[in-house]
Amino acid sequence: MANIIKITDINKPELDVFVRLTGAQLRNKLEPDKGIFIAESPTVISVALGSGCEPISMLTDERLLSGEGVPEIIERVGDIPIYTAERDTLKTLTGFELTRGALCAMKRPVPKSASELCRDAKRIAVLEAVTDSTNIGALFRSAAALGIDAVLITPTCCDPLCRRAIRVSMGTVFQVPWARIGDTPSDWPEKGLRLLSELGFKTAAMALRDDTVSIDDPRLQAEDRLAIILGTEGDGLSKSTIASCDYTVKIPMSHGVDSLNVAAAGAVAFWILGKR
Repeated sequence: MANIIKITDINKPELDVFVRLTGAQLRNKLEPDKGIFIAESPTVISVALGSGCEPISMLTDERLLSGEGVPEIIERVGDIPIYTAERDTLKTLTGFELTRGALCAMKRPVPKSASELCRDAKRIAVLEAVTDSTNIGALFRSAAALGIDAVLITPTCCDPLCRRAIRVSMGTVFQVPWARIGDTPSDWPEKGLRLLSELGFKTAAMALRDDTVSIDDPRLQAEDRLAIILGTEGDGLSKSTIASCDYTVKIPMSHGVDSLNVAAAGAVAFWILGKR
């Protein structure tokens, strides 16, 4: 039976998880097994549940208790607390309009190792220091849609389970296996690239340089295992990463355009270099 609780006091500590804890507090770096993430919208919550994520509590617009999407979610989450209020109260509480009126706090999945994740993979994406949550979410969505087997993120990347990244990805962060490649910034690129080599991957650094191969070079498609490495917004990949990769790959530009946004470049690279 649904455990629906009408909000009468927006300062209740039970609501802290939705509005008053920072991203770092939700991740709980000291005790990762106690980490939490927030899924937003019935669609994203449904994908997370379907991927095995465990719900803790929900926050929703009370008008949606009988609306589209939310009742089906409520049937799936068991007897967890479901906090409700009118839309204006929720906006006062959260400071923003809820996307389709629902948030769900969930336990973070147990982290996987890069080695475990890539054991049977043929095409993976490696994201170096991508810090914008929108770009992270868009890259995961493209990776899911275009058949990338796994995503690895360097230690300085944005958390894929931050609320905005999850929302932009439309929940694909729960469908594409991912892991951090290294625990500290010093683990990348040297240790990380060595691990990829040991796992049998050739590495393709995406960079706009003259000493490159074109993205449609047949040698790239012929590689059995390929890691597509994309760099941070603006600066792109570090020189040391580029110098250590097997290939430096360029997407040819027209009309004087100097580069693509990293999420757009990722989509192009995943489509052309993926195993199709």
